[in-house]
Amino acid sequence: MVVRIIVVCGAGASSTFVAHRIRRAAAARGIDVRATATSESVLEQSLADADVLLVGAHLGDRVGLLRERAAAASVPVVILPEGAAAAADGEDALDLALEFAGVGS
Repeated sequence: MVVRIIVVCGAGASSTFVAHRIRRAAAARGIDVRATATSESVLEQSLADADVLLVGAHLGDRVGLLRERAAAASVPVVILPEGAAAAADGEDALDLALEFAGVGS
């Protein structure tokens, strides 16, 4: 089973780094993950094929709207902790995504 993780942040650069680190952490664990970064402007297209949406903590003022958009696609939302984009690895983000996607890590 492939776990499909969408990562969204403001401009896109940090979400790209988070998605890359998640893929690397998943590969090290032998977990089949497709983690991709997206922007808010194309979120609906990305949610159509997602198991979980990870949102950067700095988007706090837009979390309500993002939750509504994700709920319309029946996709759970996880707010990443502060510093997730700067973390050296994607272990914590991967653990959160797997938990909310209903997959054991």
